[in-house]
Amino acid sequence: MQLINGVNTSQLSSLDRGLQFGDGCFTTAQVNAGKVRFLTHHLARLAHDSQRLGIQFDAWPELAQEINMLAQQSDLGVIKILLTRGVGGRGYSAADCTETQRILSLAPYPTHYAAWQQQGVTLITSPIPLGMNPYLAGIKHLNRLEQVLIKNYLDRQGAQEALVLDSQGNVVECCAANILWRKGQQIFTPALTHSGVEGIMKGLVIEALQAEGYHCRHVTQAPTALEQADEVIICNALMPVLPVTRIDQWHYHPGEAMATLIKLGFTAS
Repeated sequence: MQLINGVNTSQLSSLDRGLQFGDGCFTTAQVNAGKVRFLTHHLARLAHDSQRLGIQFDAWPELAQEINMLAQQSDLGVIKILLTRGVGGRGYSAADCTETQRILSLAPYPTHYAAWQQQGVTLITSPIPLGMNPYLAGIKHLNRLEQVLIKNYLDRQGAQEALVLDSQGNVVECCAANILWRKGQQIFTPALTHSGVEGIMKGLVIEALQAEGYHCRHVTQAPTALEQADEVIICNALMPVLPVTRIDQWHYHPGEAMATLIKLGFTAS
């Protein structure tokens, strides 16, 4: 099912700037027992990202109501929520844009995440780097062409996920997840100041691990920093956490940080 501005329809103007220019932002949330997990965090992300992009939006009560209505139709699923700047003219200028569009869709939950959480996942280094742009770094905007190309590469290789670097060769994230690694009581994760998406699950995982006595550092490091890691974890709002068993030639085992997160309820549904 799909809602556009509260209407059950899949029809969107071909002049919408989300289609024309990727001019918008989105978030993807898990539905469990008819409710959206971490809804407050997802709405906060949309508010932050739309503000950064200069998209005017004030229909938050209507959006929250529509999200909850859609979620009630699923015991276990995925809601994707998009905000676009709306319909505009042919050029880049947003001066003549109409009302911001809110687009919601409901889809089945990826059932393979439960198996991946038990078995672990393997990563291969992507040959496709992320461009560096501090102004857009962290935002989950609609310009996802880099991720599309990375996912196409993964599909051709028959691989599960990618270790994604920036154009200077530093670790940023995965294709559809954030990445963390542990050495002793120290948790490391890439500093997403020039590239990448700040996932809400990454923030929740770090907060949980810090409460358990781990120390977290946001770093800018080459892939070789992962060679001696005690364990590697990837996360997003749907997984929510998965242990990594191999990155290229390096092998890992699920460790104490992963066990702690499972104990705290970070489990795939």
